[in-house]
Amino acid sequence: MKAMVISTHGGPEVLTAAELPDPVAAPGEVLIRVKAFGLNHAEAYMRSGAWGQVAAVPGIECAGLVEADPSGELPVGTRVVAILGGMGRTRNGSYAELVTVPASNVVAVNSALPWAELAAVPEVYATAYSALSGNLALGARETLLVRGATSSLGQAAVNLAVQHGATVLATTRNPAHAPLLEELGARDVLIDDGKLAAQVERRGLAVDALLDIVGNTVLRDSLRTVGPRGRVCQVGFLGGFAPVPDFDPIADLPSGVRLSFFGSAFVLGTPAFPLADVPLDEIYAQVEAGALRARPARVFRFDEVVEAHRVMEAGRALGKMVVVLD
Repeated sequence: MKAMVISTHGGPEVLTAAELPDPVAAPGEVLIRVKAFGLNHAEAYMRSGAWGQVAAVPGIECAGLVEADPSGELPVGTRVVAILGGMGRTRNGSYAELVTVPASNVVAVNSALPWAELAAVPEVYATAYSALSGNLALGARETLLVRGATSSLGQAAVNLAVQHGATVLATTRNPAHAPLLEELGARDVLIDDGKLAAQVERRGLAVDALLDIVGNTVLRDSLRTVGPRGRVCQVGFLGGFAPVPDFDPIADLPSGVRLSFFGSAFVLGTPAFPLADVPLDEIYAQVEAGALRARPARVFRFDEVVEAHRVMEAGRALGKMVVVLD
């Protein structure tokens, strides 16, 4: 099979085309013929070496057809999406024609959406849904602030929260991107200067819950941005991996504010966080109906993966990017 492999840790150019033996599904696994896969910042971290030693073939999600299922539960030819399960991290991932995935991380889908559109949903929507409904327990009449909203995960969170009935505030560092977030349904767009708490106070806004995709660099400010019994869930590290220096819960965690973390790459598909809890069929139906704007911002061919990584790292995507193999 053809695949893209990490030849050595480094920039996008280290992704190299290769011919590898076809994988074989072991018991408890499903072999998938990949039709398309989404691009994620996690794959850039793995490629660069930020996450240490990883599998040769990157890719943490895909959409495709079942090629083999030793359990017999999924017939050959079933349309499926696969998310995580060690893909790209502890086992070869989806930047390939074929991939084996733990059965717990494979979901049959009923949607007739094209492959590129199917592949734009799994990772970001499963992560956003899990954080909003689980960690934040977002209510329909509450106000949510999405920090880092122009990212593909941020846009998914805005989409889902608006559809849920919440009032959504969204942030971007670039004022030119505000119309995009307003089109997704954000009531207000704040320009993130690192001091959102002061902006929220000046504008008389009340924030019940905050989904933080920027991460440690703004954590102290995020904690001060929510109300007295607000909730903050950190789900990303767009601002970098450096830890919060000298973090002191007594000084930095306001009384009554709840802080949590959701690391989808390590838990989705496990018994504690089963994919059955994520209503993917309902999400796909809403995409087909136009209620969720989840279609890819850019679509690349398989031989354009290196360029796709360059676009992702430069922050020029403004939404989910996918790669199609056919």
